[in-house]
Amino acid sequence: MSTPAEIVTPSLLKGWQVNREASDKSDRGTVLVVGGARRSPGAALLAGRAALRVGAGRLTLAVSESAAVAVSVAVPESGSVPLPEDDGVISGRRAAKVLAGELETADVLLLGPGLDDAGQTGEMLRAIGPLLNDSAAVVLDAYALGVLSGLPDIYQRWAGRMVLTPNRKEAARLLDADPEADLDSEQAAAAIAAKYRAVVALHGVIAAPDGRRWEIPAGNAGLGTSGSGDVLAGAISGFLARRAAPEQAACWGTYLHSTAGDRLSAAQGPLSFLAGELLEAMPRVMAELTV
Repeated sequence: MSTPAEIVTPSLLKGWQVNREASDKSDRGTVLVVGGARRSPGAALLAGRAALRVGAGRLTLAVSESAAVAVSVAVPESGSVPLPEDDGVISGRRAAKVLAGELETADVLLLGPGLDDAGQTGEMLRAIGPLLNDSAAVVLDAYALGVLSGLPDIYQRWAGRMVLTPNRKEAARLLDADPEADLDSEQAAAAIAAKYRAVVALHGVIAAPDGRRWEIPAGNAGLGTSGSGDVLAGAISGFLARRAAPEQAACWGTYLHSTAGDRLSAAQGPLSFLAGELLEAMPRVMAELTV
């Protein structure tokens, strides 16, 4: 921890451009979002739309069968896979079987937004692990983070190609610490990155497993609203689909998310904007960085 974190500025990002060479949508990558239980399908929707907004070429939303049609209508740009459920909870092992074909071809797997059962999420991770192709990047969010510490076979299999996007309570669970502990974001992010050999985006700090760290000088309390984390995870996934390195995707996605939040806060008030409005604000920030 002796080397200070590098501040992510517009100048840094302008010199660290994400690939923009694409002759068609296949060159911009495929994102598979797995989540969206019956009670929270909007989380997967927000994540998927964020991935498209930052430039992913193809999107598939795998959500509970009871929500799949509505999600398909809400996001006509996406493919849809209905996942089997029991009493509103997505069945982890049966869902993995349904997803086998998608997992063979996905460039990025984002798992977690809108899942609401820890046991079934753990079963899904165990079953998906052997089915995911070896070149796909992985982004884990929400309930997937809550169970990851108990699945060493999974995080060792995906080491070097994961991005984790915990909040502070999820960060504590990843470190097997008290969820109510007052963690230092920079220290916690670095410890998680080293333990899981993953890039970690935690409250404006990005840490890589080799010890490098970055800090986003933006963000406000308004980002602590329902759906905001789903937008962040989706944006990072979209940059990964465009062949960004995990740390590059995390820096770009977190900067856009935080800066868009600051602009919405200034225009609408610090606690008055919605996560969905970030989807409209982020592309304008990105356009300023890619001239």
